Amino acid sequence: MDTSLARLDLCEIFCDVDDFYQVLERAGEGIPRLPYDGEAKRYRSKLSISEVMTIVIAFHSSGFRTFKEFYTLQVLPHWKSAFPDLVSYNRFVELMPWSLMGLLYFLKTCCLGEITGISFVDATPLEVCHPKRKHSHKVFKDLAAWGKSSVGWYFGFKLHLIINDRGELLAFALTQGNVDERKPVPEMAKSLFGKLFGDRGYVSQALFEQLYAQGLELIARRRKNMKNSLIKLMDKILLRKRAIIESVNDQLKNICQIEHSRHRSRFNFLVNLLAGLIAYSYHPKKPSLDLNDQGLQALPQAIF
Repeated sequence: MDTSLARLDLCEIFCDVDDFYQVLERAGEGIPRLPYDGEAKRYRSKLSISEVMTIVIAFHSSGFRTFKEFYTLQVLPHWKSAFPDLVSYNRFVELMPWSLMGLLYFLKTCCLGEITGISFVDATPLEVCHPKRKHSHKVFKDLAAWGKSSVGWYFGFKLHLIINDRGELLAFALTQGNVDERKPVPEMAKSLFGKLFGDRGYVSQALFEQLYAQGLELIARRRKNMKNSLIKLMDKILLRKRAIIESVNDQLKNICQIEHSRHRSRFNFLVNLLAGLIAYSYHPKKPSLDLNDQGLQALPQAIF
């Protein structure tokens, strides 16, 4: 196996995915048809859906910048023994949409982290094309929308994430680029407890009250035009550690490559996104806070 893939254990991923998908099939939740096809069709390929899922997940930690290079330069020449029924690149791209629901179920069931009582929320843009090419863009013409981030305007979607203090994913949501960051938070946080830290974009009395009724305290940075309010020292320190989720976003985009402008299929866009989130969950070293006894004693020094 290529040394760039040493960070992820291919056998471990396949065993996890295959065991899970077999449970789905026994429960009657297998994928009987393509997501965009109104007529029932059987999956026709010797390459199993579990193998398709494993390959698309492995890409997101391979170091290759495009899936075509990864498949033609790594998978076909070197992985034939692991996947004896490999198909051509064009055929594999046709098979990828069949793995969509399996990836979604697997991510939500097996890849989310432990709720620790300390959570961080943020949203990051996912551009589907350069802003100047928006008028000629066709793949997401009726789905993507204009949004504005701290960098500037973009055309695409917005990925909302909630993580714990260990850098593990707790919840996620995908919306159009023009959706308010606060809108999907109540649904994403319905199973959380403790405290949720966010930036100024999450300041809202209505959102605070709604989450508080769910047993979750929202703590967000104050805006410049707002009056100061009393806040516990530990909460203030943890709020300053909110950059941990920015590091997670950076890894998702630059290592797992969940964002690029080469999509030619709406469903393969979702496959790429879900596979990237799953690959991140397998990374052995995630951005995290040292919240053991020794780490907690050192945290107050960050206030000075």
